[in-house]
Order: sequence, then C-alpha cells, then structure tokens
Amino acid sequence: MKRENYNRIKAVLAEEGKKNIDLAKNLGVKDTTVSRWVTNDSQPSIERLFEIADFLEVDVRTLLISNLKS
Repeated sequence: MKRENYNRIKAVLAEEGKKNIDLAKNLGVKDTTVSRWVTNDSQPSIERLFEIADFLEVDVRTLLISNLKS
C-alpha cells in the first residue's frame, strides 16, 4: 500500500535551513516524534501544527498538502 503524504514539514524544514532536532528541542518533544511527522508515519495535532508553523515562521497552510485526493 502506498503511503500518502499529508504534510510538508520535512520540505519546509529544509527550505528554512532547520533540522528535525531543532524542531524537537523547540517543541519539547522527542526527535523520534518529529521523525514520524516528517515521514508521515503519524501526524501532529492541529494545535501542534500551529506551533510548528510558528517555529518555522510560516503560515500553517504552508505545512499542508493541498492536492489531496478526495
């Protein structure tokens, strides 16, 4: 089964020149948690997504995939 990508956290981290560990430290979560988000193995909560957007200084919509299939 093909894994769907629901967020762009990995791409935006790279665009902003930041690493998973930077995000993990800022949010007070384990680096494995961030790793699961960037590989789309799990998804952050809505509240956490806003915190990620704040850390990356982007609009939260930038972190979401806009071309999802219905």
